[in-house]
Parts: sequence; C-alpha cells; structure tokens
Amino acid sequence: MIILEFKAYGKFSQYQGIDEAIRTVKFIRNSCIRLWMDNKGIGKYDLSKYSKILAKEFPFANKLNSTARQAAAERAWSSISRFFENCKKKVSGKKGYPRFQKRCRSVEYKQSGWKLSPDQKSITFSDKKGIGKLKLKGTWELWRFDKKQIKRVRIVKRADGYYVQFCVSVDIKEDLEPSRTTIGLDVGLKDFYTDSNGHPEPNPRFYRKGEKRLKFYQRRVSRKKKGSSNRKKAINRLGRQHLKISRQREEHAKRLARCVVRSNDLVAYEDLRVKNLVKNHCLAKSINDAGWYQFRKWLEHFGKKFSRVTVAVNPAYTSQNCSECGEVVKKSLSTRTHICKCGCELDRDHNAAINILKRALGTVGHTGTWIIDPNASGDLTSTVLGSGQVQQVGSLSEESPRL
Repeated sequence: MIILEFKAYGKFSQYQGIDEAIRTVKFIRNSCIRLWMDNKGIGKYDLSKYSKILAKEFPFANKLNSTARQAAAERAWSSISRFFENCKKKVSGKKGYPRFQKRCRSVEYKQSGWKLSPDQKSITFSDKKGIGKLKLKGTWELWRFDKKQIKRVRIVKRADGYYVQFCVSVDIKEDLEPSRTTIGLDVGLKDFYTDSNGHPEPNPRFYRKGEKRLKFYQRRVSRKKKGSSNRKKAINRLGRQHLKISRQREEHAKRLARCVVRSNDLVAYEDLRVKNLVKNHCLAKSINDAGWYQFRKWLEHFGKKFSRVTVAVNPAYTSQNCSECGEVVKKSLSTRTHICKCGCELDRDHNAAINILKRALGTVGHTGTWIIDPNASGDLTSTVLGSGQVQQVGSLSEESPRL
C-alpha cells in the first residue's frame, strides 16, 4: 500500500462542505464511543450498524456518504481495539482508554462516493455535503493505477489548505544488488547519528532554528482578541510555521533512511523507548526535535521495500562497554571520548555504534563474512514498531513508488 497526496483547490463554499463533512465524521465517531461505553459487548459490526441508525435520526449525518460513515465507525473501533490490546499486553502506565475527539482533520471515503476525471486532474465527491469537484495538483501519476487499486480516498485539512490522499494497493518491493556491507547506528543529540564506520551525520535541529519565528507568531496570537477573525488568522499563520518544521523533519528522516538502507545489507539501530526518554524535561525538546521515531519508521519501511535486514537491538551499556575487549568503562553523558585500558580510544558514539552492530550480527546469527539472503524480507526487527514510542504508525507505505 502506498499513499499519494495531492493539493486540492476549490471554492469557499466547497471548503465549507469539507468542514461540515469533517464535523459529521467527528460526531459519528464520538457517538460510537458513547455507545460502546454505555453497552458492554459492543463489537465492530455493531458500531457499523449504529452509523446507519445515526443517518436515519440526523439529517446532517444522512448527507454524508455511507462509506464515510462506516469509516468513521471504524475509527472508533480502532481506538477501542487498541485499548484492549494494551490491556492484554499489560502495558505499563495508561492503557489509552478511548476518549471523545475534540478536533478532527479528515474525512475518509472507501471505493464509492467519489469519481476521478478522465485526465486524473480532478475528483468529484457525490454526497450531499456540497464538496463537488476539486482540482488536484501534484507530481504523482494516478493514471498508472487502476481504479480498483485505490482502496481509500481521504480529504485532510491542514493549516495551509486541503489535501486529497489516495491509498493505493500496489507491490512496492524493489530488488537491489547486495552491497556486502553492514552498519550500526547510534543516534544522539550532538549528531543525528554516528555509524560504526565513524561517520557522524549532523543534526539539523529544525525546531531550534525555527523557534525564533514560532515565538514571534505566538506573541501575535496572544495579542489578538479571543474569538476575532484576526486571532484566527494569527493562529493559522502559527500553524503553518509548525507544519513547515514538521515537514522538514519528516523529509530529512525519509531521505536519510532511504540512503542508509540502500547502501547496506544490514542496518542495526537502537531499540529506544522514546516515550520514556522525553520524560526528562531537560532533554525532551531536543529529543523530539531530533525525530528519532520518524527515522526508525522509515528505516523499517525501506528495509521491507528493498529487502534489506533492519535489526533493533537493546541499547543497554552500548556506550559503556568497550568495542575492542568488552570491558565496562563507566562514563557520564558529558564524557564524549571512550578510553579503555586495552588502548582503545574512540568517540563515545562511534564506540556505541560498533557495539550495536555486533549485537545485531549476533541476533541475526551471522559471524565472520556477511552473506545476504536474497529472499530476506527485511522483517527481522526485534520489536514491534510503535511499542513504547510516542505514536503508532498507521501505514508504513507512505511514499510514492518513485522513492
């Protein structure tokens, strides 16, 4: 599955119709959550039936396409099922009890309720919300795919406008020649990562660089009168600045992960619990700015796409153990050089990256000369993506077939 995104253009009345559809989705989703709270034993299909009942009771819900109502009920069930899974796994802390959604930014259609134009440059939504025909602007080529391959169509509202996303069912795997190389990565705050060859990748620090502009726009918001149109404009400008920074961070992680995976047969990285690391209030801003979660997500995605092996290893004592003799050399975070009695003197992160690679090779079971398996699918990750992370991944296939 891949997701292709296009910028949508229309009239102001059409944008109002999209906003109304999004509010209806939020209403159906919250109503399904309330039904589940009030009645024990409610299942996925009961929520889907309830969305049909809501359409009969409320005229504004009946104007929304039936598949969009079903997708809204599925959103409610996904939050419920996630809560049950966390309870079964005995996840420490809060289990993620389903809550009512205050803000919703998208409406999703299945394989009906929309129609693409023959030139693939516009899309028409046929429900009674008044969305109508929207022009599409983007670089992806939809004509390459059959309509049956498009499983979902989603309209997303962002600070800089509206976007249409197409979820396409297609095989994204590509065959590459073996590179006969392996690499271990140690992520950090000083450098984005340091590999087992001693190469440090600089940390771009997008949030730190844009923080001055963010503070400027935040002051403009605080000076405006609450509820005024000027305040709404200021909030939108602030949101666009945040959106720019998040896009920069995501694109950086994507391009870097793709380059690393294509260049190596095996990529080893730390199985970090980012959710626990950000509890340190002194480092939380820098950790979130680094984007370790996005980098790991794209590493595992491109590992599957290019049939490369990606291994997440336990990071315990990788910085303390000597990569030459295995002796424990205790050091604080401020100590940036590893010096051992055996004569090994390396940068702290370089030493850790070598230890990470050694653990990964031990996990995979290869010692000495590396031999790549041509049938490897890249799914040898030691942990499930998202366990202990800040957020869950909806889909690993979020890039175009050109990447």
